[in-house]
Amino acid sequence: MSPSIREQSDHLKAVAAERLPADVVAVFDRSIQEFLDQGIPAGAIQAGQRLEPFTLDDATGTPTSLDQLVSAGTAVMVFYRGGWCPYCNVALRTYQQDLLPQLNDFGARLVAVSPQSPDDSLSTADKAGLEFTVLSDPGSRVAERIGIDFQQADEVLAAQRKIGLDLAQVNAEGSTRLPRPTVLIVDQDRVVRFVDVQPDYTARTEVADIIAALTNLR
Repeated sequence: MSPSIREQSDHLKAVAAERLPADVVAVFDRSIQEFLDQGIPAGAIQAGQRLEPFTLDDATGTPTSLDQLVSAGTAVMVFYRGGWCPYCNVALRTYQQDLLPQLNDFGARLVAVSPQSPDDSLSTADKAGLEFTVLSDPGSRVAERIGIDFQQADEVLAAQRKIGLDLAQVNAEGSTRLPRPTVLIVDQDRVVRFVDVQPDYTARTEVADIIAALTNLR
């Protein structure tokens, strides 16, 4: 079993604090605190609500519908910022190693969704060796529909560019909107049975919490 995602993320934050320029770290820290102060958006989707149908391209550019995702059983949907985000990569690797092997017991599949273009999603999947579906959500429109998207602040975008990341270049349609890290468990009727939205973008839903939610749904 891997260390918890929280433990791995805390290590990443400590390394970043040492290696990144101090002004960049300060901007990122302010951004995290602002999100924590805002909390979970009032309009974020809640358990018991039904997802509206959608179709998104997978990492190879093949259209994939929500109905396809839940056709054989429950879907665990992970909304993440992108393959450029080290905290996202930690979570995805941990989900593959520790969550994916347990999902067959629940008849569930794992799906990851980000606003990156399909080509960049494929790169993410290849680099991390992911063995689950990766979808592109251009402009974070599905994320917006379920109330978890946000627009990056100008000072954050500037700080990211300073360390070599231009969101407009890696996101589909040049959008700089992102989803808050979120896990949904969706049943075959498209009803959301579990929701966990993380205001702090360095935090993620732990594997144990997802397994506990799936167990409760049996």
